[in-house]
Amino acid sequence: KPEMSALNKKLTQTLAETISKQVKHFNKRETECLIRLCNGLLGDQTLPGRAVSGLDRARFMDMLHNSFGMTDVMMMDRVFHTFDKDSDGYISVKEWIEGLSVFLRGTLDEKIKYCFAVYDLNSDGYISREEMLQMLNDSMIREPTEEDPDEGIKDLVEITFKRMDYDHDGRLSYADFERAVREENLLLEAFGSCLPDAESTLVFEEQAFKDPPGQ
Repeated sequence: KPEMSALNKKLTQTLAETISKQVKHFNKRETECLIRLCNGLLGDQTLPGRAVSGLDRARFMDMLHNSFGMTDVMMMDRVFHTFDKDSDGYISVKEWIEGLSVFLRGTLDEKIKYCFAVYDLNSDGYISREEMLQMLNDSMIREPTEEDPDEGIKDLVEITFKRMDYDHDGRLSYADFERAVREENLLLEAFGSCLPDAESTLVFEEQAFKDPPGQ
């Protein structure tokens, strides 16, 4: 029905106007494109008469895998949790755009906050040795070697800890993490890949922000 799509277009534009004023890094047109993309990912969930809370974990993780080549299930799960600010198990349109604004175009400050939230597995404000071990264990590609791989990872955790735990309290606070990353930017993703690389970002934006047919 053409009148339905005209209505949808109007609703999308209104929503884009509101959200683009609240979220940094995307203008109104880009916000509109991202709303359409989110609706596209929702697919059959947006049929009339069905309440849609947003993207569920499976659809979101598919998107991370297909668009950004992410393969580490634990990291993808953590990215989902970090996007899902209200922890209702769905990423709403606003959470989607807020999340992507940091994911694709965040400042160093925003990315430090984001990565810390991803790595703080139990959300207690600290990254512990155990959390670090769990993440590194999960992300290591297993190579058959003579050595016990766990020993190697434990050594890595110790070295990283000594380097980043400035206040020597045996856990990484946000202040520790921020200071370490400011001194050495490569430490931003020290415990697992949770941001897209420049090439995937470019491809994603080119796809997302091209004008839709008939515009």
